[in-house]
Amino acid sequence: MSPLPEPRYPSVPELVAAARALAAGRPGLCVLEQVGASRAGRPLHLLSVGHARRAVLVVSGAHANEPTGGPALLSLARRVLDEPGLRADASWHFLLCADPDGASLHETPAPRSLLDYHLGFFRPAGAEQPEWSPSVLPPELLPPETRTLCAVIDALCPYLQVTLHGTELGGSWVQLTRDVPGLAEPFGKSAAELHIPVERGACDAAGWAVSGPGVRVMPAPGAGVAYPSLPDDARHSTWYRAHRHGGLTAIVEVPMWASDVVDDPAPHPDPAAAMRRLASRLLHDAGQVEQVLADALPRLPDADGPLLRAATWGLGLAPGLAADWVHLPPADTTMAYVGSVDAFGRRLPLRAAAMLLRVLREAGDPGAAGLRRLVAAWSEAFSDSFRARWVPMRHQVEHQARTVLAAAHHAHELTA
Repeated sequence: MSPLPEPRYPSVPELVAAARALAAGRPGLCVLEQVGASRAGRPLHLLSVGHARRAVLVVSGAHANEPTGGPALLSLARRVLDEPGLRADASWHFLLCADPDGASLHETPAPRSLLDYHLGFFRPAGAEQPEWSPSVLPPELLPPETRTLCAVIDALCPYLQVTLHGTELGGSWVQLTRDVPGLAEPFGKSAAELHIPVERGACDAAGWAVSGPGVRVMPAPGAGVAYPSLPDDARHSTWYRAHRHGGLTAIVEVPMWASDVVDDPAPHPDPAAAMRRLASRLLHDAGQVEQVLADALPRLPDADGPLLRAATWGLGLAPGLAADWVHLPPADTTMAYVGSVDAFGRRLPLRAAAMLLRVLREAGDPGAAGLRRLVAAWSEAFSDSFRARWVPMRHQVEHQARTVLAAAHHAHELTA
């Protein structure tokens, strides 16, 4: 795996400082305001550029472990400030970080390998994720970050909401809550120019309509889901909040490390057998982490911290997901789809192990040494199996920014 030859991803305070400087430099055009606070009292900031009635909302930091969105958001804000044409028909609004508490716990701003990335990994349990919590919690229990995001959407009534997401290893793809004809062409062109593979068979979007290579449209409410065991449903997330106001949402995913495995549209020779094998490995790997957790739990001083909650939640998904993979026909029969499932099956127990390792190391638990060897071995195997190559940070940022601008252009025409 090639090393990271670049500066680190900016922290939330650094994002806020940069946004504050932009607002100070163009006070008549640009405003930074606090729109809410996290569960721990950290401020949630919204940077607004322009005065047009129609609005675009860009959300960064919804997942703590996906750091590209922050610099991509700043790049977009600077472009909108520098290019009057971009704000002629729309004002732009940037939620700098939807989950600052989570961001404070993900401690890998400059990972040089998948092991580095995982040694400081954090991603909260589903109910604690700002965008996903409405899909698993009743309205009265939604966290303040979610309530703030919903309030911003309702105040702006954006014709387009874009949330900036990513993955540690894979390809780039776009999820849409409503089709945006014409988006697939500039998205694919950008990915090709920047040597980023397009994830053609993303298992997160199994069974969804294809608008173009790497661009998927979520099914209508009431339609079936590919993996019934998963407790959350994208159609109940904050992504659909914009529909109340006639808008739609685009989720732009970009990888830190790229793999051409997920960009292979060729038919898989035996997808059903592959799914059974991947399900068996998922259960085995998750079982190894569960055993370490069971052994250590009586010794841990805090059995309900965010890292442990997240690790336990992730492990709890494995049995149902493995059963779905075995008992349901494959949602896609391409090499790309099986590769995406393979990556997901490695990712779930590896993330749980990484977060549990942080808990054990903090507690000085004797189980930490063995678990670190497991995290290192799984990280290396993931990288080697997928022939991972680092995507330069500037390319990650540029591709995400280009895709947002293309989505804003095509959605503006669609919703006019």
